[in-house]
Amino acid sequence: MNVRAQMTMVFHLDKCIGCHTCSVACKNVWTDRRGAEYMWWNNVETKPGTGYPTKWEDQEIYKGGWEKNGDTVSLKGAGKLKGLKNIFHNPHLPTLEDYYHPWAYKYSDLFTAPEGDDQPIGRAVSLVTGEPIDIKSGPNWDDDLSGTPDYARKDVNFKDLDEVDQEAMFQLEQMTMMYLPRICNHCLNPACVASCPSGAIYKRGEDGIVLINQERCRAWRMCVTACPYKKSYYNWHTGKSEKCILCYPRLETGQAPACMHSCVGRIRYLGVMLYDADQIEKVAASPDDKLVDNHIAMYLDPNDPEVIAAARANGVHDSTIEAAQKSPIYKFVVEWGIALPLHPEFRTLPNLFYVPPMLPAMAQVDESGLYRTKTNELFPSIDQTRMPLKYLASLFSNGDTNKIAEIYQKMLSVKIHRRNATVGDLSPEQVQNLSQNTMIDADMANAIYRLTSLATFEERFVIPPGHREESIEMLEATADAKGETGFGFKIRPARGV
Repeated sequence: MNVRAQMTMVFHLDKCIGCHTCSVACKNVWTDRRGAEYMWWNNVETKPGTGYPTKWEDQEIYKGGWEKNGDTVSLKGAGKLKGLKNIFHNPHLPTLEDYYHPWAYKYSDLFTAPEGDDQPIGRAVSLVTGEPIDIKSGPNWDDDLSGTPDYARKDVNFKDLDEVDQEAMFQLEQMTMMYLPRICNHCLNPACVASCPSGAIYKRGEDGIVLINQERCRAWRMCVTACPYKKSYYNWHTGKSEKCILCYPRLETGQAPACMHSCVGRIRYLGVMLYDADQIEKVAASPDDKLVDNHIAMYLDPNDPEVIAAARANGVHDSTIEAAQKSPIYKFVVEWGIALPLHPEFRTLPNLFYVPPMLPAMAQVDESGLYRTKTNELFPSIDQTRMPLKYLASLFSNGDTNKIAEIYQKMLSVKIHRRNATVGDLSPEQVQNLSQNTMIDADMANAIYRLTSLATFEERFVIPPGHREESIEMLEATADAKGETGFGFKIRPARGV
């Protein structure tokens, strides 16, 4: 067992209000500079929609992620042979227009325009060329379903829905949407790392954060193609690729990442999980119907004595193990089983998990003009939710609607338990039946309710000490530190070896 520590995240979509505060916080800290104008390391998309860059989920266009080849996996659009063929012309790269052409307004014209009969305006000017441009799209062009005919109806997650179900989602009284915040997933099987010809992208040993060495990057941009989430970007000014760094300078000083610290809806959770690195290839090559279960099973019980011993033997610090035992992510993903990875079919084994949103029940306007839902119950059943389970299953469970239904039943059980605890107007049979079906007792329901609704800052973000001294030990050269083993060694060589 090769136990390693990984920083992991949960975004609770039931609480996201789409305010974009996270995006602005990230933009101000990391990408408010030349060459990075179009980059949004953190962005919030409206679903249904095509997202940013447009149609990023369609790997028939971008060839990102991995594909299963027997008992192993291979990169879908990168790798040695594929990379060599596309090294001077890569047809699978998103263009600037697929993101959006960044611009600013020439406000000085408002003050310097000569006197005339017309009102002066500030023209849009490209931040890349400096020339006037006609704005065609922006980073959140389809926010809140705006531009629906061009964007929402082209969502690739509609592939499993028939035309009747799709059309029902766009009828005015039944229209619905949800928000999907996205950052780098810092995957266990990152396609960006495997695709880099220069070896510039690496996964930090102490916490699993994926970073790009700017000195080694040669701008081949294979990482942009390989990342199926399109969270690796090319800086046209520096000629280097860049990506979300999970605010590691903040983590190393015990602070939450900027996007998480600023989150108004408090939807974001951060913590450590322990996993068995020897299982990565086997799990990534799992059959489609086992992929999600095998992925979640990779994360080990941090209270298991055997896991603790193996972690210590592999150099994981006791303070990191203690952080893993308090991790809110382990509770959401493994203990409670109410959070799932985004697009697990890409086989990168992402470390960002989502609690699916419970949207309002279907409704319609009756003949008297009154707006009526289709349920008489206080909480509608999962069959009456407005967002089709097939759509959510396409996002989070590789098409398995049973997994979405199971999570909905658990969340519904928590709601009914709390309603009964605070108001007491439900029958004991109703509460008991739901708890038995979902395997959630009163203690677990209260724990889910607390971490979802009342959690403190320290409960949402459990950040282990950085232990920079251990990282430095791994990097010390023998020329500088007498007796050290040098770069990358985990075990000191014994005499005679």
